[in-house]
Amino acid sequence: MIRVEVRTHLREFTLTIAATFDRGVTVLAGPSGAGKTTLLRTIAGLTRPGEGIVQLDDAILDDRAHHVRPYHRNIAYVFQDYALFPHLDVLANVGYGLAARGIARAHRDAVARTWLERLGIDRLAHARPRALSGGERQRVALARALAWEPRALLLDEPFSALDPATRAAVRRTVRETLGALDVPVVLVTHDEADIVEFGARVLRIERGLLSPETRAAPSTS
Repeated sequence: MIRVEVRTHLREFTLTIAATFDRGVTVLAGPSGAGKTTLLRTIAGLTRPGEGIVQLDDAILDDRAHHVRPYHRNIAYVFQDYALFPHLDVLANVGYGLAARGIARAHRDAVARTWLERLGIDRLAHARPRALSGGERQRVALARALAWEPRALLLDEPFSALDPATRAAVRRTVRETLGALDVPVVLVTHDEADIVEFGARVLRIERGLLSPETRAAPSTS
């Protein structure tokens, strides 16, 4: 469970959030510039709140006295542009977080291959990011995020860079993958189709404020 009670002054408004994100998918929806990405970055530790608290299960990540650095939060963040390392092949990209933890290469390669297989892209293990389609890059970024067994997962507009023909298929793959996780997942979007696809708990944000929680009807596709 992620608990957030923060106030952060931004250029055009004050982000004022009190919310909890339980296990399973929560869609954080709203227009561009509403504060969605700032909230994700606050949870991840990339942006420190002006005041308040960020908590993951029993651990305080941010308050007046504490700031746990992003790497030590064990929260995976899939960026809107996927942020793959261009000089590494797909296998090394997926295993990067495990390598940073000192995990032996044979073990991290095995874990990386497992996630590539689950996402249907194991044939791309030795390709470089520049050779991948948008959908393939998105799946590699998700595999990298999941390979190190995070305690929470943050997805920032994960489908916005995909062409319409690819978007629906990748949404289904991601929905199936996230459905097997037992951690909080926060998926940021301004696309109503994402809400329909995931049939998730929905929190809407506009100018830094949350509206009451709603739920979308689950997709039957």
